[in-house]
Amino acid sequence: MVLAQTRVELLLALRRGESVLVTLIVPTLLLLVFGAVAILPAGAGRPVDFLLPGILALAVMSTAMVSLGIATAFERHYRVLKRLGGSPLPRAGLLAAKLAAVIVVELLQVVLLLSVAGLVFGWRPSGSPALALVTLLLGTAAFGGLGLTMAGALRAEATLAAANGLYLVFLLLGGILFPLSALPPALAVPAALLPATALADVLRWTLTLDGSAPLGSLAVLLGWAIAAPLVASRTFQWE
Repeated sequence: MVLAQTRVELLLALRRGESVLVTLIVPTLLLLVFGAVAILPAGAGRPVDFLLPGILALAVMSTAMVSLGIATAFERHYRVLKRLGGSPLPRAGLLAAKLAAVIVVELLQVVLLLSVAGLVFGWRPSGSPALALVTLLLGTAAFGGLGLTMAGALRAEATLAAANGLYLVFLLLGGILFPLSALPPALAVPAALLPATALADVLRWTLTLDGSAPLGSLAVLLGWAIAAPLVASRTFQWE
């Protein structure tokens, strides 16, 4: 039943044009455009070396928070979740299917972005794929928790606005397109506590293993990965 529901979730995600745009097309375009032109203060080295980890974080955010959150909110609004709750599929199975679908889409995103970075910009990984994978899973938990928190507590229209608003905030202040050092101090300090900033920072280290581990960012990421799903589980309303 879980596998069948996972297949349905994937088909629905791929049929939603806005979902494909946010999860696959936008991150790839951002990598191609800003990786080819050095117009952003991305620090020393090639732009792609700074951009790729941030774009991977953006991909996780777009799938686990924006796409999952908005889709689930409208399923709740149209009482789809209520009908599924009355089916033989248990609620835990439904959540597992949604999570599995998110992970499959994220794997597609990672393969696509790494292929583009390698073929177009000659990027090669020099860090630990295992640590990068664990980091991506932590980011999935953090952003998935945020998406489900909004979907289970807000109206569908409010979730749509909130998810897109957070997407824009994280894109601009999350250390994805440019380092926090380029921000004013009044913005840089709170930005360091955002899950997008922590995920991008830890990913940059795992993909290069250059210097010491960013323990502060890792602590922030772990905190979001634990707190966001916990809040979602406590506040989510199925109807």
